Amino acid sequence: MRLEYFEMIDSVRHLDRAAGRIEALARVPQESPVFEGHFPGYPLVPGVLLTETMAQASGYLILAHLDFASMPFLMAVDKARFRNFVGPGAELNVEASLVHDGSGYAVTKAAIRVEGKALADAELRFRTMPFPNGLDAPMRARARSIGLLDGAAA
Repeated sequence: MRLEYFEMIDSVRHLDRAAGRIEALARVPQESPVFEGHFPGYPLVPGVLLTETMAQASGYLILAHLDFASMPFLMAVDKARFRNFVGPGAELNVEASLVHDGSGYAVTKAAIRVEGKALADAELRFRTMPFPNGLDAPMRARARSIGLLDGAAA
């Protein structure tokens, strides 16, 4: 997890295209400039970055589901809940399931667990549309780097 670069997912542990489900891992770094302001002397991952982590896992699920034919863009976050705080060094287990795909939109339900305990969950809505110029290749490269395209997540 590179917080300051918004690269939240470190690896895809499991992808089940048929069931529309993904499991991913995100390791919170021990140090990050984000922690300097949130909060000095008491570092916590901001809730917005936990939401982004769920959105990225969901986005990778949608990319795989659509076989990279369209790019998902986060449009809405509903029913978001945060149950505890998370700090440096935590290992986040992120899961997302596809609820709906069609008419240019996709909906997922996502959750984060730490040591088996619920940390956060939300329902996320995405607009799916053609890749903007130049975004396809970097997205495929990032997906490959986290194990989404190399068959390890299949």
